[in-house]
Amino acid sequence: MAHNHDVENVLVLQGGGSLGAFSCGVYKALVEREIRIDIVAGTSIGGINEAIIAGCKNEKAEVALERFWLELSEHSVNLTIPGNIGEHSSADNSSENHYSSYYQKASVSLNNAMSFYSSAMFGNDLMFVPRWRPDHAATDPQYFRPHEWTYIYDHSPLVKTLEKYVDYDKLRPGGKANSRLIVTAVNVLTAEPLTFDSSKEQITIRHLLGTSGYPLYGFPWAKLEEGVYAWDGSLLSNTPLREVMDAAPVNDKRLFIVENYPKIIERLPQNMPEVYHRARDIMFSDKTAHNIKMSRVFTRYLRFIEELYQVMEQYTDLNKIDKQKLGSIRKKYQKIIKEHGAEIKKIAYITRKEEYPYLYENTDFSPAGIKSLIKEGESKTKQVLDKMEL
Repeated sequence: MAHNHDVENVLVLQGGGSLGAFSCGVYKALVEREIRIDIVAGTSIGGINEAIIAGCKNEKAEVALERFWLELSEHSVNLTIPGNIGEHSSADNSSENHYSSYYQKASVSLNNAMSFYSSAMFGNDLMFVPRWRPDHAATDPQYFRPHEWTYIYDHSPLVKTLEKYVDYDKLRPGGKANSRLIVTAVNVLTAEPLTFDSSKEQITIRHLLGTSGYPLYGFPWAKLEEGVYAWDGSLLSNTPLREVMDAAPVNDKRLFIVENYPKIIERLPQNMPEVYHRARDIMFSDKTAHNIKMSRVFTRYLRFIEELYQVMEQYTDLNKIDKQKLGSIRKKYQKIIKEHGAEIKKIAYITRKEEYPYLYENTDFSPAGIKSLIKEGESKTKQVLDKMEL
């Protein structure tokens, strides 16, 4: 595909723990279709993915990103139960067909449950580890005082893991990143949004620890500087489109928004776990419709102002207008164009499907789970692109 330099391609990635592997598949499909991404933006695991995409070392970004996820999966601890609940034998074929859906769902739910307990108990040595592990006793001053803990899982293992994948020197102004990187977080003390933009500042591991420090799952804040402590940006918005438009307001945009948490479902929840699951999905789902609507409203207003301006110049005797006032009008117009001139040309939503809702599917780091998500991300992206005129 020929790249139009007047329109920026923007990939917006949501947070979502292990569901970030879905975004890996999305990016692989975009690369395969030769769609260059100018800006990558997101929060939480989305920010981690983006740092690898924008600042990968000496290999192709899609290769590095997939290698990162496969390595995470290989270091996961997977509890298993002997036998397979999905293997149901019966002499009555009709009975087996009747119950096959039930056993399949039960099998998926059991696997998800085991993945959750594996992650909760043992963590993942490349990403996060529980503070109660014996090897923390010598280094954690609060090890024997859990009543003083403000976090349960230490995600500093990400530091060494990402050193293998990310060249942070690329993630700075003039650093020759593969894409401009925008990562979001929230200020713990003030609840104000924090936006880190590689075109304006150096993005470091501190920013990545901050954007991925989700407190309700037991992860810590990250100190960025004196008095500034960052938590996961999904506390404010899991789909940081507004931050992209604020940071890059001039060039028109073509958006690829990856939804780890679907906005729309086909049926009501059937039990309390599904109720909690749906509530969680709504909390983390994409809420950028208002931003998109306002962007289009601004575009219409700017076109209207431009038409009025042209009519004035064509049919008005400019000598009768105060030159200072005319200059002020021109200056204000140019300022508005610079701050709000970007138009959203196209939007592609790439959404993960949830056939069997389960509250903790975002903790499944098993090899099978990660590979399945990558494959689904590729497949869904190709389906969307096939229907989209670029």
